[in-house]
Formats: sequence, C-alpha cells, structure tokens
Amino acid sequence: MSWNPLIDPDTPLDAAIDAIETVIVPRARDIGGFEVRRALPAPRRQMVGPFIFFDQVGPAEFLTGQGIDVRPHPHIGLATVTYLYKGRLHHRDNLGTDQWIEAGAVNLMTAGRGVTHSERTDGEMRRHPHAMFGVQTWLALDEAQEDAPARFEHSPEASLPVLEAEGKRLRLVLGTGWGERAPLDAGMELFYADAELAPGAVLPLPDEHEDRGVYVMQGDVTVGRDSFAEGRMMVFRPGDRLALKAGPRGARLVLLGGATLGGPRHIWWNFVASSRERIEAAKEAWRKGDGAGGPFSLPDGDSAEFIPLPD
Repeated sequence: MSWNPLIDPDTPLDAAIDAIETVIVPRARDIGGFEVRRALPAPRRQMVGPFIFFDQVGPAEFLTGQGIDVRPHPHIGLATVTYLYKGRLHHRDNLGTDQWIEAGAVNLMTAGRGVTHSERTDGEMRRHPHAMFGVQTWLALDEAQEDAPARFEHSPEASLPVLEAEGKRLRLVLGTGWGERAPLDAGMELFYADAELAPGAVLPLPDEHEDRGVYVMQGDVTVGRDSFAEGRMMVFRPGDRLALKAGPRGARLVLLGGATLGGPRHIWWNFVASSRERIEAAKEAWRKGDGAGGPFSLPDGDSAEFIPLPD
C-alpha cells in the first residue's frame, strides 16, 4: 500500500530520466506479509507525468482473521491515490479522517509538508474471508504544493465520469481526458483512468497530455504490431497519436500521465521532495516523534503503534 518498506537500490533518485519509449516489468515487493507489484519508480523511468509510484495490489484472498495492517507512517511531498477493484480498506490520518474506501471509489490524500496515516482491513472485515485487488499510486507534488498543508478528499464511485461505447467502458478516476473531468482536483495537469475493453475493442489515448503510460492489469493489448500481456507498463513518446487494441481475452487497463514536473524528485522511504534538505528534515522529525501540533502526529483511533524510521 502507501508504505514503501524498502530503500531500493534500483530506485532512481535524482539522475537524469530516460525520455524514450520504454516497457516496464514490475518488481514484486513484500510490504509485511502482503505482496505488491511495483512498476514505478523503475531503473529507467522515475515518473510518468507526476506519477512517481505505482503498485498493483493483489489480487489476493484473505482467510478469516487475516488482512492488511499498514501501521501509521509519514509522508511529505506527494499525494496518494487509492483505487480498488475488489475489497475495502480503512484509512485513518492525523487530519481526523476516518474513511473506508470501497471498490470503484477514490481516496486522494495530499501530504504537502507532512501527514501521517494508516491503512487496514480491520473490524468486521476480519470476521470472514475477503478479497483485495486494486492500485495505489503516488503523485509527486510540484514545488508550490510541497509547502501546503495536508488534505484528504474522497470521491464515491457514483461521482466518477463513465464513458461506454463499442466494447469499451472507461471510468475517469482523476484529472481530465476523453472530454471529461474527474471531480477531485489534484492541482496538477494529469489523467488517470480505469478501462475495460472487450476482445478487439480499440481505445485511443488522450493526446493533450505530454506524458502517457498504460499498465495492463488483466488480458493483453496490441499497440501497432507489438502485443503486451498483463503486468506490463508501456510509456509512450509525447505527441504520437496512439490507440490500444484489446486481444482475444479482452483487457483491463490503467491509463495515466500528465505534464512533467520541473525536475526529478528525491525519493527516500515514504518521502518525496525536490531537495535533499526536505528529506533530511522529514527524517529527523519522524525520528524525534514530532507529535501533537506537528505534521507527524499519529492518527486519532490508531495511535498505539507506528512504523519506525528505517536504519
């Protein structure tokens, strides 16, 4: 989920980012008894537009008494976007938010200069078997938003624009695209969509955005003469007019991108920043236990434990 447990030696920090078209194969990562497939950041690509982190969560089945327990942890300089296909997830943060996210809804938490939150499948969820399948992404914030106060927004499934035609069903999760605008405002130029394609259906990519990427969640798609199976992210050159064609099994896709930021970002654990100094200040604040009145107080209702700063 939104906790990044590893200081990954393959993660690009502040080197120049290759801008050519590329295909990313996600890496499996254990976040404490639960595996995710991480496509961003990658050794050859740090971001697609402002999207700096992309985790496929599941599909997973939990037995009675089992579930996800991501303890309270801090963030700066990013916004987390949580979108589920199956399951429910309990979000609490130190802004006072206590929000369950259901399949098809969107949670957008903008960390700004600092926020602490937890994510769990607790309470009634643990009393019976349940499934979890979805995506969590991080948006790297522009410099103007890095110093802004944290905020949380939730958009229910019924509020998201849905387009249906010729074997395609597309839900716009965030941003603008295909002539529509999603209700939540991330404060940046971007697009993020969930698309289901019947076999042979063709979906164009929006051409108004500079950076564009597609992740194949299920099935396969063809772009030109090349086919891509599930578990692949394709990143396309700016300006090309492109369309995706679903293979014989159909496809479910995540489409994302937007304007590039003014420069690469430093990434360390759960912190994203335009400068190393911001990272170091956040590390020190969490190490000291910057509690009541600070950006890293613990969430109401979930303050008995937290994830310590890595060594």
